[in-house]
Amino acid sequence: MELKGKVVWITGGANGIGAATARRLAGLGALPVLSDVDAEGGQPLAAELDTLFVPCDVREHADSVRAVEAVVERFGGLDVAFLNAGVSTGCDLGEGFDPEVYRRAMSINLDGVVYGVNAALPALRARGGGDIVLTGSMGGLAPMPYEPVYAANKAAVVALARSLGPAYAEEGVRVNALCPSFAETRILDRLRDALGDFPILDVETVVDAFLNLLASGGTGQAWPVVPGREFEPFRFRGVPGPRV
Repeated sequence: MELKGKVVWITGGANGIGAATARRLAGLGALPVLSDVDAEGGQPLAAELDTLFVPCDVREHADSVRAVEAVVERFGGLDVAFLNAGVSTGCDLGEGFDPEVYRRAMSINLDGVVYGVNAALPALRARGGGDIVLTGSMGGLAPMPYEPVYAANKAAVVALARSLGPAYAEEGVRVNALCPSFAETRILDRLRDALGDFPILDVETVVDAFLNLLASGGTGQAWPVVPGREFEPFRFRGVPGPRV
């Protein structure tokens, strides 16, 4: 995929995977636009890359709409939406269950993705098509006993990408999920003890996978990013159909 001049909106762009992606895209001649609740991290990075930072709480639909409007006003359109903002939860369903922690995690990891898709679609359609990449997780493809709520909202993100891909294919809008295993980001802060010596991804490897996903031209796919594995879409088994 030729990225020079492409406008890419990145949520969760102030640090971690989002920041690394923005830096790589800028180096390839793309125009990354950063959104985050962390203005202290996002504004200096935007200044470094000579681009736009738009404050955005993905839990608020209106924030995503305003962010896309700002992108279009500044750069004339939108080519790629990388809906990457996410948090871990530390929330189980037993005695330690906290409804506020649960609601926050679901709002950021799932509602924020839904709101971002809705906000980005008009701008992508106006461009004649484009890409939406959702940050899922290997936790959305495999059991995650120590983070069940995180696994649940990431599984929903994967299902959303698989369903939206064919829904928008005829319009030239591709929707895919990027599914990293554990990467060196802030999300690991509360998980390190549980992970032990599990191999951790460098964020640059996740960016490599993101670029490979864009170049593939596929849609409705989930791309695992696992240490030592090639980048390719996950091959889901067919579900049982009805018997006559």
